[in-house]
Amino acid sequence: MRYDLPFPLRNPKSAIRLCVLLAACTPVTTRPDFKPDPRALVVVLNARPERVTLELETLLPAESLEVERLNVRDGYVETSWYDATRRRSYRHPRDIADLPATVKIRCWADPWVPGQTRLTVEPVYRPRVDPSRTERDLEVIVSQEEEGYKIAQRLVDKLKERFGLPKAAQ
Repeated sequence: MRYDLPFPLRNPKSAIRLCVLLAACTPVTTRPDFKPDPRALVVVLNARPERVTLELETLLPAESLEVERLNVRDGYVETSWYDATRRRSYRHPRDIADLPATVKIRCWADPWVPGQTRLTVEPVYRPRVDPSRTERDLEVIVSQEEEGYKIAQRLVDKLKERFGLPKAAQ
């Protein structure tokens, strides 16, 4: 049985290259479909995004935070909800006892210039529960006086110590 293509195929190798190219350009990502809050902590580090993401994978458990989502290729890390007063992580939002004290930290490691990463660290909390709205709509950046923000700041400080800052940023 012979199948005719809707377009002429002159070189079979071209078709293979086209398939490989299309497969490599997949729009699938583990990052959320929203951007970080503009008030989040931002730092430029002297390391590639992959190295920063792997270092975060080590630093977060050291701060007693449980990693919920991590993808080195995408440069994205997200923690479970963490109650800073009880020092306990929650897998399900319905288990949270103290909403204002419970934070989630998201990290975006984006390529900046070759060999550098623009890291955005977003500590958020939810002041209330409203099933009619998305989780993101209810999230608010943690204030600088709160423990959740201090945890995020410690992460940034440790990464700055580990990788250093570009000369212009020092």
